[in-house]
Amino acid sequence: MGFKIILTVLSLTITSLVIAQNKRIEKAQSAFISENYSEAAEKCAEVYQKLGRRGNRAKAKKADMAFKTAQCYRFIEKYREANEWYDRAILLEQQNAVPEVFLYNADMLQMMSEFEKSIENYEEYLKLVPDNEIALQGIKSCKKHSDFIANRTRHIIENQTAINKKEFDMAPMFGDRKMSKLYFSSGRDESTGRGKDPRTGEGYMDLWVSELDKKGNWTEPYLVNGEAINTIDNEGTVCFDSRYKKMFFTRCPNIKKSNLGCDIWVSEAKGKSEWKEPIKIQLKNHDSISIGHPATMDGKYLVFASDMPGGFGGRDLWYTTYDKKSETWSAPKNMGSDINTKKNELFPTFALNGDLIYASDGLVGMGGLDIFRATRVGEENKWENPTNLGFPINSVSNDYALVEYDKRKGYFTSERKTSSGEFSPDIYSYVLPPHLYDLKVIVSELGNSAVKIQDVKVVVTSEGKAWEGYTDQSGSVFWDKTPTGDRYINEESGYQINISKTGYHEDKNGTTISTIGLDYGQNFVVDMALLPKTPIRLPEVRYALDRWDLLIDSTITSPDSLLFVVSLLEEYPGLVLEYSSHTDARGTNKRNQKLSENRAKSCYKYLVEKKGVDPRRIVPVGKGELEPRIIWKKDDAYLVSRPSNMDGVEEIKLTESYINSFRRKDIKTFEMLHQLNRRSEGKVITMDFDPNTAPPADPKHLKFVRYP
Repeated sequence: MGFKIILTVLSLTITSLVIAQNKRIEKAQSAFISENYSEAAEKCAEVYQKLGRRGNRAKAKKADMAFKTAQCYRFIEKYREANEWYDRAILLEQQNAVPEVFLYNADMLQMMSEFEKSIENYEEYLKLVPDNEIALQGIKSCKKHSDFIANRTRHIIENQTAINKKEFDMAPMFGDRKMSKLYFSSGRDESTGRGKDPRTGEGYMDLWVSELDKKGNWTEPYLVNGEAINTIDNEGTVCFDSRYKKMFFTRCPNIKKSNLGCDIWVSEAKGKSEWKEPIKIQLKNHDSISIGHPATMDGKYLVFASDMPGGFGGRDLWYTTYDKKSETWSAPKNMGSDINTKKNELFPTFALNGDLIYASDGLVGMGGLDIFRATRVGEENKWENPTNLGFPINSVSNDYALVEYDKRKGYFTSERKTSSGEFSPDIYSYVLPPHLYDLKVIVSELGNSAVKIQDVKVVVTSEGKAWEGYTDQSGSVFWDKTPTGDRYINEESGYQINISKTGYHEDKNGTTISTIGLDYGQNFVVDMALLPKTPIRLPEVRYALDRWDLLIDSTITSPDSLLFVVSLLEEYPGLVLEYSSHTDARGTNKRNQKLSENRAKSCYKYLVEKKGVDPRRIVPVGKGELEPRIIWKKDDAYLVSRPSNMDGVEEIKLTESYINSFRRKDIKTFEMLHQLNRRSEGKVITMDFDPNTAPPADPKHLKFVRYP
């Protein structure tokens, strides 16, 4: 029922047909003009049934009564009944006098989720009123409905059954700094007004309040305490200044045979839970104008909804400012086309960050009133770029009056179908669950990612808090939920990860992950590596026979192999690396020693002169044939990395005598084992390199020795 209850309903701008001098018609017309729509719906329907359709004048009168009956049902938001009566009016060709019969019927069909029929009615209206912006927006909304559903947000919506009754409950607003009091308007039986409001056919609305108990549940609501706050008229849509010392609310009088609009009233606090007698704010120049739905942040700048002249159409959002010296409010000003449309903008509230939240049925949406959020421009009282909050906060029914509790939680009003199958204004809560993150760290040996390291200590630190774990046999450790059910990795947070294990060089820099700015969940998988305190296996670099030039042919591009060293030094800025070259045992020891020195220096020169590596961070060393390689054999396979499971594994040192044992019986293995000894290796000299204090590099590293 929403905005039609509190601000009354849209006034017809269509000239009525001449009223026949008939008491029943007069009573029906009078009820309709007075906006007593619940009463008028019955009277207009009764007149329709008694009128004949013979002759053009009789047919026009009957069509007019059908149309007015439909309008009444639309205003009290009985969409199906309104649709049926619009169909009757269309069959009687009411569109010839009032083309809007198609437009209004299309709106009803959209809110009934009958989108194809709705589009047909919008198109029929466009034939009579070409390029009408409202109809074109309606068609866009119908066509975009499936997109809203497909792109639903993660919000969880819940009907607040502890607050709601079968009667209308709407427009929640927090009434204290702790947000422990929730004010709202309700037409429940205990309200001050007696009987039914002839405008809506429902009970008169009063201001109610519910409080949070110690368990965080809303208690049974009670009427707001105060002098003349709740009356026999309708009261609702409340807001407060920042100190919660002033309360602004809407009051809508209902005097028989009078068309009186709503007004905004203000009351000052009287103690902790009572309010003084309210004073009406003078903002309009005619009694028939409706002003209501106040919203304020400071009690001095007041936004409200009104149908006063000078708007864009329907009801617009306006604002006024308070002059403390004169104790008066300024003449209202329209908030402009950035906010208002040719239809209705209602129920403004302010977000915690100052954004403007309001309801509109003039922008592309799901149907009826949708909730939009406009971004505040700096510190000015200006807002722009209204954005639809999407499904499931919005629905095909009216949704409005949203108030934030925090960035994730709040309350709003919706007229969506309840579990009982009724369409009725109720208060709903929404919760945006946090994005879910988990973390998996996988640790392997540097230079050999196939070798995973078990029992590595992994420490994760964030905002001064830390936790740790140890890698399993697969070299990984995983975190999602803490023992209390909370998440280890949370939104808008950064995390530092460090790893360590005895026998490996400490990774002082570690790595980081961050969820800051992420608007989606993620499974973080972080690959890390440790430098063993043993020679580091480097990618293969080849040379021509008895040469030290880096070989480039169809089988290898040796300079590319050295890029691993560049990456290693970049990843560990404190690392100083011994780069050693080894030969096999063929040839003399002296010859092999010189050859290995030149090969190591060739790699050094390339890294320093071509790749810009700091020469102080590499020490080239020739090892000749003096350090045979250690390998491992399992069954018939030779392994260059020590397996984690040593069952059935033989450790072998590739001495010259061992390799020569294959010279006659297995020449393929003989050559392969020699190749394994021809290798480049890295060894950590230090992890504490400081470019400001490190001594200069030895210039001899750039000079080749005489060979042979």
